[in-house]
Amino acid sequence: MNVLYTLATLLPLSLTSGINLYMTVLVVGLSIRLGWVQNAPAGLEALASWPVLAIAGVFYVVQFLADKIPFVDNIWDTAHTFIRPIGAAMLAVAVIGEARPELLVIGALIGGGIALASHGSKAGTRVALNVASPAENVSNVAVSLAEDVGVGVLAFLSVKYPLLAAGVAAAVLLLMILLAPRIIRWAWFTL
Repeated sequence: MNVLYTLATLLPLSLTSGINLYMTVLVVGLSIRLGWVQNAPAGLEALASWPVLAIAGVFYVVQFLADKIPFVDNIWDTAHTFIRPIGAAMLAVAVIGEARPELLVIGALIGGGIALASHGSKAGTRVALNVASPAENVSNVAVSLAEDVGVGVLAFLSVKYPLLAAGVAAAVLLLMILLAPRIIRWAWFTL
């Protein structure tokens, strides 16, 4: 059963890290620090330290502002194509904790791969919105706020109710895989 909860925590954290790594770290760290969750994987305790929370908070504020400005969000996403999957891989290793090295590598690959998929879906959709949306700045802010709320809720659920969060994350990941190419195609043909 412990393996099931580990995987159930890993999936949503990887998904949210691909969308907003800093908010994921901030929400999980604050949830542990403030005692909102018990029995979180021991490796995630480091996220509750004040230095980690402060750095995640500063970077979250920068991302919050960058995500609301058309085309600045695309530059930010481009830079984070490398950062988010690596961050998710590190979180995956923290979730797994002490295990055989090959399990840690497998977890890091799964976490980084899921984050790369969700990041690609987010970044591609945001480019499509910036290029083809008639209500550009309004749609940009609305989508960004929806991402922030979704990431915050799912990151919290991943450590409080991992099985529920894994189900939601699997559904969201499936929707991203199905809808992102269609949105990008719509933008291409609209352009």
